[in-house]
Amino acid sequence: MLRSPKDFFKPLALGAPEPLREIPVTPGRMIHFLNAANPKMVAKVPEMLQQVDVLLGNMEDAVPTDQKEAAREGFIQVVKDHDFGQAGCWTRVNSLDSPWFLDDITRLVAEIGDRLDVVMIPKVLGPQDIYYVDRLLAQLEAKHGLQRPLMVHAILETGGGVAQVEEIALASPRMQGMSFGPADLAASRRMKTTRVGGGHPFYRVRTDPDPDHPEAPRPTAQQDPWHYSIARMVDACVNASILPFYGPFGDISDAVGCEDQFRAAFLLGCVGAWSLHPGQIEIARRVFSPDPDEVRFAKKIIDSMPDGSGVAMIDGKMQDDATFKQAMVLWNLAQQIAERDPEYAEQYGIEAPAGATAG
Repeated sequence: MLRSPKDFFKPLALGAPEPLREIPVTPGRMIHFLNAANPKMVAKVPEMLQQVDVLLGNMEDAVPTDQKEAAREGFIQVVKDHDFGQAGCWTRVNSLDSPWFLDDITRLVAEIGDRLDVVMIPKVLGPQDIYYVDRLLAQLEAKHGLQRPLMVHAILETGGGVAQVEEIALASPRMQGMSFGPADLAASRRMKTTRVGGGHPFYRVRTDPDPDHPEAPRPTAQQDPWHYSIARMVDACVNASILPFYGPFGDISDAVGCEDQFRAAFLLGCVGAWSLHPGQIEIARRVFSPDPDEVRFAKKIIDSMPDGSGVAMIDGKMQDDATFKQAMVLWNLAQQIAERDPEYAEQYGIEAPAGATAG
């Protein structure tokens, strides 16, 4: 479906707020998942809100069928009972083909729509799913008198979604970003693995035989089966001016593997990842915060080339307009994180504003 560019930023329902023309960028190093049907997890919400960039009320996978309604109503109460402060308030609703989706959307918008920032949509098959959610949210916003539009975040976890990732990213001005979902994507592609993220020992390359010693051991290297899809998602998000995120790493006991997966995603351009367990919060915080040494070097480049033009030699390395742009990416991200995280503000040499709490 093609919409006239002249109409793209008009509300899709009478009385709905005007769509955003630019997605607000705030730190999202970790999207921490909360099953609000679990009283023990709910009791930790005040502590979580001091630690995480985004707290997400989960309704979908990992929530048993008999807890779906309790998770929804529990998260509504969590939002009503707590000041989220600088932490983002997100939710992941059930999939569009489930019997819970419509109640998820209508209840959440009616009860906490004025405090909710982002609605995460799972198992997106193509732009048509976003069109439907876009129109439905506009009608609910109008009905409940919301003054700002809710944003939409798509999970890339189907083969059809990957095939149409560019169209999904551009489907609506509500699009805030995408997350990569390796487990459901593996099932959709009929991949022969039960792992959630990370590499696989069977997905590897092997060096050629040594002609002089054909029986000698041949070194191998494990490969990343997700590299292509994550890179494609990042490109689609960049093209649409929205934000790419890595999703879950399922082996809670493997902190090293989790950090490696997060770091690879960060290097490729992702701005954050999901944390499914408190132990993954600090990993994401560390990985998706730029290295202080790199931030300080980026600031040197910017100070030496204030207008971004020309050539400068810094510490024996040539810098030009391309490296200036790279430096600006790092510096802008560091400034955003410093506003949220006083520990990193100190490491970056940036003064943290009053109220910065995370970490």
